[in-house]
Amino acid sequence: MTWAIAIVHILVCFLLIVIVLLQTSRGAGIGAAFGGGSSQTLFGSAGPGGFLTKITTAVAIIFMVTSIGLAYFSSHRPETSIMKETRPVKPVPPPPPPPPEKGTPIVPAHPVPGPPASPSGK
Repeated sequence: MTWAIAIVHILVCFLLIVIVLLQTSRGAGIGAAFGGGSSQTLFGSAGPGGFLTKITTAVAIIFMVTSIGLAYFSSHRPETSIMKETRPVKPVPPPPPPPPEKGTPIVPAHPVPGPPASPSGK
């Protein structure tokens, strides 16, 4: 679907460029080469104004619709991955502490709660 809209969008871009270049300007630009200058007989007696204006409006509307369509499809892409299978990462356990040396008393990191010692020493 996106490819079809992109192809139509590119064709409309080129068509819009050609239509705008065909229109007569105040200096009678490229439109004069195709009869749009002083005689204005290429598009009828009324001149290219009405005819080219209607075509320009229609092509501009198509250009805007395809632009909005391409923006919508590019922002709503499905999430894809190049990974075939995703596995959850397991955390690595910390290494065990080294064994105590001989003759070293083992002291707990936190004192064990117990009854408070009496001040008289009994």
